[in-house]
Amino acid sequence: MCRASLESSGNVVKAEAVNDGIVYLMVFPYILVAVVGYVVYSMFRRKKVKTT
Repeated sequence: MCRASLESSGNVVKAEAVNDGIVYLMVFPYILVAVVGYVVYSMFRRKKVKTT
């Protein structure tokens, strides 16, 4: 529906803005997963260093 609306209007700036918004929304889950993964890794590593 969004694609049809953007194609019919012929407004290139609006289409680029929608694409940028989609990319912007897609980046956050990857950043969150990376941060959580790093925190878990650092906690595991810290725990392993203390025990040896």
